[in-house]
Amino acid sequence: MATDGLFSGVLPFFHAAEERSFRRAAERLGVSTAAVSKAVLKLEDELGVKLLARTSRTVVVTPEGALFAARCREAIGSMQAGRELVSRAQRQPSGELHLTLPFIVGRIVAPRLGVLATRYPRLTFRITTTDRLVRLLEENVDVAIRIGALEDSSMIARHLRGSRWVTVASPTYLAQHGPTSHPDELSRHTCLQFVAPSRRSRAWSFVDRSGSVMSTPVKGRLLIDQGEHLLEAAISGMGVCQVLDFMLGDLIARGQLVEILSTWAAPGPPIHALTTPERSRAPAVRALVAHLVETFRRVDPLVG
Repeated sequence: MATDGLFSGVLPFFHAAEERSFRRAAERLGVSTAAVSKAVLKLEDELGVKLLARTSRTVVVTPEGALFAARCREAIGSMQAGRELVSRAQRQPSGELHLTLPFIVGRIVAPRLGVLATRYPRLTFRITTTDRLVRLLEENVDVAIRIGALEDSSMIARHLRGSRWVTVASPTYLAQHGPTSHPDELSRHTCLQFVAPSRRSRAWSFVDRSGSVMSTPVKGRLLIDQGEHLLEAAISGMGVCQVLDFMLGDLIARGQLVEILSTWAAPGPPIHALTTPERSRAPAVRALVAHLVETFRRVDPLVG
C-alpha cells in the first residue's frame, strides 16, 4: 500500500471528521473545500473503506471512520507533543559556551557561573582569560567581556556596569609615609603601576576642581601586568596603586586597603558584553548575557 496518500490525507480527514464539515476543515487547514474532499477520497481509496458519508448538509462519520479517527487523534497528539518537545529543546539553553574576559573580571564572573550551570544543566562553559582583543568570529567565541570604549560597531553590545578609579594603599604604608590630600603629592610616594597589553604603564586618572578628568603620570618601583598581583603588592605595603572599584572586593571593608584621594576619584571605563549578531539570538547566548547583566548589577563597588 502506498503511504504518501495515506499521510497526506490524514489531517484533512481528521478535521473533517471532527468538524463534521469539509468547509470548516478547509478553513482550519487554510486550503479549499475541494482540496479537502479530494484528499479524503484519495485516503479512502488507499484504505479501501468508506470513512465519511457525505450528505447535502453534513458529514457523517462511518463506524470505520470513527475507529480510524480515534487512532489519528492519538497519532496527531503524539506528533504535536513531539514537535513541542523539539521546539522546547531548541529554546532551552544547551551546549558549550565560549566566554572570553579580561583577567581583572575573572574573580567576578567565574564564581557566579554555578548559578547559571544549576539553572541550565545542559550548558557547559569554556572560559578564556586574556587582556587582548579577541576576534569573536575567527576564534569561535560566543561572548566577550570588554572594558573600555567599543570600536567594533558590527557587534551586539550589552552594557554591564560603569566603574570608578580608586586609589588605595595599605594602612601600614600610610602609617609609614603619611596620607596625601592632592594628586600632585603622589610624586613623593611609591606608586605601583599597571602595565597594559600594549606594554605601556597607565597614567592615573583624577577629576580636577572643574570636574574635568586629568591624567597624572606616576613613577614607582613596581610595574606589573596583572591587577590581582598589583593589589597583593599594595596589601603588602609596597606602595600606592590605582585600580577599578570592582577589583577591590571586600579589601577595604576588611581593612586591608584604605582609599585615598576619594574626592578626586574619576569615572572609569564602561564594561560591556559583546556577541555577534548571529549568535546573539541563540538561547544559550541570551541566557549567558542576561546572567552577566545580573552578576554585574549585584557587584557592589568596594564590597564585591
